[in-house]
Amino acid sequence: MPSAFQFQCHLVLIFLAASKGETRYLEVRDAGEDDPFLLLSEDLKRELSAGQIYRRSLRCIDMLSIEGQFTFTADQPQLHCATFFIGEPEELITIRYDFVNIDCQGGDLLKVFDGWILKGEKFPSSLDHPLTTSQRYVDFCESGNIQRSIRSSQNVAMIFFRIQQPGNGFTVTVKKSSNLFPCNVISQTPSGRFTMVIPHQHRNCSFSIIYPVVIKISDLILGHLNGLFLKKPPAGCAGVGDFVELLGGAGLDPSKMFPLADLCHSFHGSAQMKIGCDNTVLRMVSSGKHINRVTFEYHQLDLQETETRKENSIEEFCFPSI
Repeated sequence: MPSAFQFQCHLVLIFLAASKGETRYLEVRDAGEDDPFLLLSEDLKRELSAGQIYRRSLRCIDMLSIEGQFTFTADQPQLHCATFFIGEPEELITIRYDFVNIDCQGGDLLKVFDGWILKGEKFPSSLDHPLTTSQRYVDFCESGNIQRSIRSSQNVAMIFFRIQQPGNGFTVTVKKSSNLFPCNVISQTPSGRFTMVIPHQHRNCSFSIIYPVVIKISDLILGHLNGLFLKKPPAGCAGVGDFVELLGGAGLDPSKMFPLADLCHSFHGSAQMKIGCDNTVLRMVSSGKHINRVTFEYHQLDLQETETRKENSIEEFCFPSI
């Protein structure tokens, strides 16, 4: 069985394949010399524990979950490349340009995006991010030496680049810093536990799990009366001001996903739901009038669980795609 970290490293590739309609799952081969799974090898752990900086070359399409210095050098014209960065939920990512040798006037590009974007779908969505879409891009060819260090607003960021001349490229250093109140998060693994807190802030926060999951909400504090309401359109919590919604879909952008359930009021206890979508999002909408908090845990939905549909499972939009 592939490990959780193997799934993590193939997360972007799964999205790329799904967006092309090719396959729902990818076969994971054994680790070889070029596999990203070597990031957590015993030798690397010892190297990092000794305080050394991890270094390696970048591929045209790559994903990184570790700090270090990374270099891309084109061996042929590379027109559509991207590197996806992901940290733990409580981490922000800083990308610093150490060296850049590209031909901006000749059509090369090098851009950092605050979040992830695939096939025009963004995470966080435009509704949930403090910056406009244009402000989320930092173009090296426009900013140059003015802005050589960019910090993300959440635990994911990415670089787009196009380099046409063999031998040209760039080097970046990636570091992570703590985020006391994580808001928008993409989970690295198909299982975990998380508490989202929004302290008197008027903002929306989404936690994205790119797997079909069983999600169990154990505590919700919104400053309202007790109660739990499953959404049956057109009813919902939009007029309440503070609520949590569960969303499901096959893409990356929460604003384009199916609304599956609304939780309008505080409760203590347990609400377990099965969501068979490619992507599951728990999204908290906060008016800023309260300290809102939700605690939940999740694990990947297996075949037996999809066949056993009962209790308060949410199935109507997502299970047909499995």
